[in-house]
Amino acid sequence: MGGRQRPPKARNVRSVADTGAEIARLEGYLAWEAEVAAAERDARAFADRFPWLPEDDREAVERAYADDRLRYAEEVVDRAVGRCRELAARYRAECRRVCARWAAVCLAVAFAAALLAVLPAALRA
Repeated sequence: MGGRQRPPKARNVRSVADTGAEIARLEGYLAWEAEVAAAERDARAFADRFPWLPEDDREAVERAYADDRLRYAEEVVDRAVGRCRELAARYRAECRRVCARWAAVCLAVAFAAALLAVLPAALRA
């Protein structure tokens, strides 16, 4: 099984980002606990379909079912996290590109404004 996570440690001083990260960590913990509970519940329901199994075999079937389900859930989460990181990197690169373009436009406008401010004085001289 994927194992159970420990809750985050308490800290004395917290910033908004720390609090947001703590909330996200808590949400992740609760979501995983719900997945573990659902896997165990579904494993029991699956094993109930085989009433002739001895108790030891029934428990082994339940463990195997729950382990497979949680392994699959971990793979899904890992793929989602990888995709989120990929998208975050792409969006950061796009943001840097857009910021660089706006900086170039602003510099060009400031240069043009300065040139237009100085040009009439230079033409009079």
